[in-house]
Amino acid sequence: MSAIHYTVEAADLHAHLFKVTLTVPHPAAQQTVSMPVWIPGSYLVREFSKNLQKLSAKQGRRSLPITQQDKCSWTIACKSEQALVLSYEIYAFDNSVRTAWLDSQRGFFNGTSLCLRVHGQENAPHQLQLPPVKNQPAWQAATGLAPVKTNKKGFGLYQAANYDELVDCPVELGAFWSGSFVACGIPHRFVVAGALPSFDGDRLLADTQKICEAEIRFWHGAGKQAGSKAPHKNYLFMLNAVHDGYGGLEHRNSTALICKRDDLPRHNGLSASPRKPEGYTTLLGLISHEYFHTWNVKQLRPDAFARYDYTKENYTQLLWFFEGFTSYYDDILLRRAGLIDDATYIQLLGKTIAQVQQTPGRHVQSVAQSSFDAWVKYYRQDENTVNATVSYYTKGALVALCLDLSLRSSGHTLDSVMRGLWKRCKDGPMREQDLLDELQALTGRSWAGEIQRWVHSTQELPLRELLAAHGITIAAETSGMAQRLGLRVNEAGGSVQVKVVLRASAAEEAGLAAGDEWLGLEVGSKGQGGSWRLGKLEELPALLGKERKLIALVSRDKRLLRLPLTVPAQASHWQLSVPKDRAADQWPAV
Repeated sequence: MSAIHYTVEAADLHAHLFKVTLTVPHPAAQQTVSMPVWIPGSYLVREFSKNLQKLSAKQGRRSLPITQQDKCSWTIACKSEQALVLSYEIYAFDNSVRTAWLDSQRGFFNGTSLCLRVHGQENAPHQLQLPPVKNQPAWQAATGLAPVKTNKKGFGLYQAANYDELVDCPVELGAFWSGSFVACGIPHRFVVAGALPSFDGDRLLADTQKICEAEIRFWHGAGKQAGSKAPHKNYLFMLNAVHDGYGGLEHRNSTALICKRDDLPRHNGLSASPRKPEGYTTLLGLISHEYFHTWNVKQLRPDAFARYDYTKENYTQLLWFFEGFTSYYDDILLRRAGLIDDATYIQLLGKTIAQVQQTPGRHVQSVAQSSFDAWVKYYRQDENTVNATVSYYTKGALVALCLDLSLRSSGHTLDSVMRGLWKRCKDGPMREQDLLDELQALTGRSWAGEIQRWVHSTQELPLRELLAAHGITIAAETSGMAQRLGLRVNEAGGSVQVKVVLRASAAEEAGLAAGDEWLGLEVGSKGQGGSWRLGKLEELPALLGKERKLIALVSRDKRLLRLPLTVPAQASHWQLSVPKDRAADQWPAV
């Protein structure tokens, strides 16, 4: 079968325009093409067709009429015995991992943003031609697609088995830094755009290699043949370093990442600094997370993702497993790779627990519902999100923790369950029942009750009991003023801007609302303690003294309001710690 062929040119860097030429060797008489409305891994309809312009069609020298069918699909009346050539432009100015970007410094695109799908020929071979970028001699190209004929800089012809593979291999363009390593026999490449001259690439490569080796061995054992059992024969990391940003998106043999420049490792004189700042640990966690997805969601996947429908939402209740369990293991595998110590791991786990505990929405929405509603809730967050939803990332990670700790009490581990699921479901969709079956096969008992309570209800997870049973001490630490009041605020420029008011909080009872500017306060219920300007919430204890009642002076829609507020006596969060004399096999990070 002749290949569907795309030529993607960086046509105008300053106008941020890619030019795409699509050749269909054997079109249908009424050939329909469409642009995806979403990208797998990011569960929101993003309407990529909004960036398409100047669509035209030809057969030979003859221009053909195009009929638009809906927001993202077009039909061309053509002859089936002659090649159909479509030409169009894509505006690319979204500097994220989800879509496409083009300027004088860098180019990047996902196929879902640039490549029209040829209906009826999705399973045909697909090819991508990347011509060198004019007037940019230092630019290179990098992608996970298989090369057919390319030059030393990566420009040339690539191939994919079908449309799914084509659009699951993003492309990086630019004068990027590049390095490589081998993990368990598998070649890996890392390209970084936007790094500072002090960037320590060798350290990033060495640490990433440790992560990849730990994860390959997690799934396939410690033997010499572990790499040969992995689902990928090579892998590409693409990292865009920016002033302020964070995120990642998994693909079958690559990942697109974005981080703060300041989070990259730096040289200290002639050698790398031994200290790993918190930002760099966060970046390593992101790398660990996206690489783990190579198995968990790209191979192990729910029914809904067995074959993507690019025209609409693809619903599943299992994101708590595919994203949540991945979030559980991303930090554990940093510990097992020797990149963080026990104290850092405990700190990261405590942060996850605090995020869930400080989410009133956990009493409203189950984590299974959160998975299903990702399309309309998780990716469309507003001031009420924290009150109405729970994250399938963080609570899903805690469900994994509860399972792991429960299994360890009977001599098993969640690791065994994950590897069992890989053997059971790697060649087909995974269902919740498969998880239950694997748990029962391992332990000889049903886990349906736990999954019902932890995943399908809003009951609290038994974290305190399970952690204590494994030697994790839990102390109550006093929370800051924002948590005591039930607020999330922005305090830039000496002004307290209310962003979120938590449900059933003192702030909600007083009548504070998102969007309010908290200007000041009158101390005491009648203001007998004086009036004060407020610049930060942490100033409140000094201004109140022993008093707990105040009048909040608030600006809302240019109106000045006086809201009576009582500051709660205290609020606390969990502080976790591991005793130094704990047994090595008690802790899941080992």
